[in-house]
Amino acid sequence: MEEAAGTEASFCLQKVTITDDSEDDYQHEEALQSALSSEKSVSEVPETVDDFLCNFLVRLGMSRTLDCFQTEWYELIERGVFTAQDAGLVPTVYTRNQQLETENMHLKKDLENYKLAANKAKEALLKMQKERDFHRMHHKRVVQEKNKLICDIKRLKTHYASYEPVLKQLTEKYQSTLRQKMLTSLERDRAVGQVTGLQATLQNLESGRSIQIPVTKAGHECERKKGLEGPTQKALKEARQQKIRDAESSSYDPVKDPMKKTSKRYSKDSEFPVDNQVKPYLACAKEYTQPLKSGVYRLSNTLKAHDLAVSCLALHPRKNIVATGSDDHFWKMWAFPNGNIIMTGEGHTDWLSGCCFHPSGTRLVTSSGDTTVRIWDLSKGKCILTLGGHAHAVWDCSWHSCGDFVASASMDSTCKIWDVNSERCQHTLHGHKDSVNSIEFLPFSNTALTSSADKTLSLWDARMGLCAHTLHGHLHSCNHATFNMKGDTIASCDSCGVLKLWDVRKLGPVASIEAGPHPANQVVFEPSDSLGDIDIPGMCPHTDITGRAVALASDDGTVKVVQLKSGQLSSLAGHEGEVHGVISDHKAEHLLSGGADGTVRLWTREPACR
Repeated sequence: MEEAAGTEASFCLQKVTITDDSEDDYQHEEALQSALSSEKSVSEVPETVDDFLCNFLVRLGMSRTLDCFQTEWYELIERGVFTAQDAGLVPTVYTRNQQLETENMHLKKDLENYKLAANKAKEALLKMQKERDFHRMHHKRVVQEKNKLICDIKRLKTHYASYEPVLKQLTEKYQSTLRQKMLTSLERDRAVGQVTGLQATLQNLESGRSIQIPVTKAGHECERKKGLEGPTQKALKEARQQKIRDAESSSYDPVKDPMKKTSKRYSKDSEFPVDNQVKPYLACAKEYTQPLKSGVYRLSNTLKAHDLAVSCLALHPRKNIVATGSDDHFWKMWAFPNGNIIMTGEGHTDWLSGCCFHPSGTRLVTSSGDTTVRIWDLSKGKCILTLGGHAHAVWDCSWHSCGDFVASASMDSTCKIWDVNSERCQHTLHGHKDSVNSIEFLPFSNTALTSSADKTLSLWDARMGLCAHTLHGHLHSCNHATFNMKGDTIASCDSCGVLKLWDVRKLGPVASIEAGPHPANQVVFEPSDSLGDIDIPGMCPHTDITGRAVALASDDGTVKVVQLKSGQLSSLAGHEGEVHGVISDHKAEHLLSGGADGTVRLWTREPACR
């Protein structure tokens, strides 16, 4: 092989010869370039015969034949029988045939690959065609059903439009009838009370002695003694029992008189008190209120209350004690401002959503996502009553001022009035079209206030379970609503952070304040907001207590304080996450807020004069 390569190189050199006699360098270079350009390149020179035969035998794997060939070939060259130049080069046709054969083999392999790819593409095409035909048929069927539904909807709209005036007229009549019924019941109760009072007075005058009628106060125990009942309560009880006897004795035909209904009464059922009770909170508010600088708060204490988010707060009616409920299924009682834990309650199987103290401060009611309402005896430290009846999670709960009734608001769009003594639901309030997010009794009244995700507030007569009025104005879900201390103003907040004030007497909106865009979860009035322009002796000059303040728990991690007189809005930042609840203490010295970080933060107002 080496000799063949050397022979080939010598053959190429023989083609170009440069004589030493030439003296012109330019002619030498020109002759060399013309010689090189006339010959083919090294890569294009055909193989020699011996290289071609060796490569051929190697490719076929004929190793023994190759050995015999090489032995005989080099032996003949050594003898001088012939030289490598005599054998010459392999003709170009053989080399070209070899290249074409190799190219042909590669093309056959590519052809097989292309056939496989074509078969796969054909199968995929058939599959896609079948799917296309199926979806085309399905689309036609859907279009037919859609056209049919459109025709049905148009026909139903036309049918409904014919009934709409009648329905509107019937709805107006029904609402007016309900109002008249409620007013008639109120007038009847007043008349019965006046008659019995006059009868008692007449009997006293005739007998020459006087009977003392005890006054019912807030915070009395649930159990009532028969000897302490006044003549009004006795007359109401007798009238109710007589009405029940008359209803049971009369025959009831639902076809002839569908509006006539008989309600089953139980011996342990409690009665709602009359609505003319005096509110003691207004009398003590004057002595509690301190000369404080309005709206200036600082963070004074942080309590790590729960492992999970604090979902609700409740203030004890007389002491500096706060109850907290959490997503960890526990409720706890804390003393503030020192933050000492007093009691822990366990029993709910899901997150707590609301809590409220009994007017006497000896019991606690809690609501939960497990659809139950539980009543806890704080002296015993255990649950004494579980009220179940809602279909979905219960969002809020509230005690009546008499302590005999509990109200609950649920995600199932209803509210319930529970009688604690008979341990049953007296009324289910229907009317909201979406989840009811909060419920609260007007202090020392039988009126309940609810807020709902259907963007409305409603006032209810808890004695009859009827809606007295619905307030419209919010453009988003109402998260909470509350009364002020006087009971003449309502504050509500929605999921867009809008605060609205409503006049209870006019049943209309008074003001709207933008505190968003983050949702507001709870709103609370400061206790001093009901004093108005009262002049308190000893107060520093120019101290502003007429500016009413409202606090909002916001999803942006702050507590927003709104001065209603000036419209000034300030934010108290400190929570790491959403603020779910906020309350004010009795003396309007502190704000307490609970948030998603599991903490309760105490905010203290700074005094104006020192």
